[in-house]
Amino acid sequence: MEFITVTQSLFEGFAITCLLFVLTLLFSLPLGLLISFCTMSKIKAIKGVFKVLVWVIRGVPLMLQLFIVYYLPGMLSPMGINPFGKIDNYLYFNVGIDNGGALLATLIAFVINYAAYFSEIFRGGIEAIPKGQYEAGQVLGLTKNQIFKQIVLMQVVKHILAPISNEVITLVKDTALARVIGVIEIIKVADMFASKAIIWPLFYAGAFYLVFVGLLTILFNYFEKKLSYYKV
Repeated sequence: MEFITVTQSLFEGFAITCLLFVLTLLFSLPLGLLISFCTMSKIKAIKGVFKVLVWVIRGVPLMLQLFIVYYLPGMLSPMGINPFGKIDNYLYFNVGIDNGGALLATLIAFVINYAAYFSEIFRGGIEAIPKGQYEAGQVLGLTKNQIFKQIVLMQVVKHILAPISNEVITLVKDTALARVIGVIEIIKVADMFASKAIIWPLFYAGAFYLVFVGLLTILFNYFEKKLSYYKV
């Protein structure tokens, strides 16, 4: 019975882990692409600002970024009220969702952090495409958007798939950091059992990560084989 109870609790925590993982990718990938365009901008002011922004985000530990996003608004508030704490209370008493504010703060921190990393991957992939590809598209009478969508995009995907897969797998494990501001993800659940002198759920939680990462590895290997005919 104890094993079933622990498994059920871990699955509930893992659902939060998966939610955070999916939402982070959903928002950080397009934001990272947008940032990459800004860091490649011909306007020096825009390029400089975003390059510094990416440098700062990549240079500060993700755990510290979580603390900044979650606690700094309350520290700057004249009343000393943490808005994420108020969101926590509202969602708990009106919707029945526990730690909703902490989850939102975690999502914001994760999206900003991973968008910065993804932006550098996108930038490297785009700049790796030879200029002759763009010139060939212009000769064919294609617009800049058509050149990017029809000629450049799939070649960029081919270039960036491996580093993107590494970041995605890292994100799976980074979700465990959410527990430091109270998000009840799978490691937090396992840690609750550990506080009751039941240690084995911590190792059991590792199996969830191994299976998840294994499935992602299979998925990315499949994509790599599908794109293998793009010789760039």
